[in-house]
Amino acid sequence: MRQNRPVSGLLAFGTPFAVWFPAIIKGARVKYIIAIIKPHKLDEVREALAGLGVSGMTISEVKGFGRQKGQTEVYRGAEYTTNMVPKIKIEVACTSESADAVVEAIQAAAATGSIGDGKIFEIDLAAATRIRTGETDSAAL
Repeated sequence: MRQNRPVSGLLAFGTPFAVWFPAIIKGARVKYIIAIIKPHKLDEVREALAGLGVSGMTISEVKGFGRQKGQTEVYRGAEYTTNMVPKIKIEVACTSESADAVVEAIQAAAATGSIGDGKIFEIDLAAATRIRTGETDSAAL
């Protein structure tokens, strides 16, 4: 079962803050990596992550824009400007020890050297729980 933790940041029953929230004080044990990449680079990124032993990931088709400011398309002879560019969003939960390797693998596999290659975000996770077994943190990955 999941450990009882106070909802607020207040101390409970005289217990020091660091005991209730070790991930906040000492650095998270689990990281959440979010990468936005070009769609045609998905297979290369997936193979690179599989080579690291990443056992699971979530893939979503998304649209957005950054410095590219959209793209121009020609349809039936007419030119249209779209302000949203199709991208792939990859989400991976991993241990903090493997996070640097995961980020480097994604960056190396997704890079084309042109504008619009994407972004990678790294977030500390306070907790992860496997629904079926109740395992927590890195055991839940």
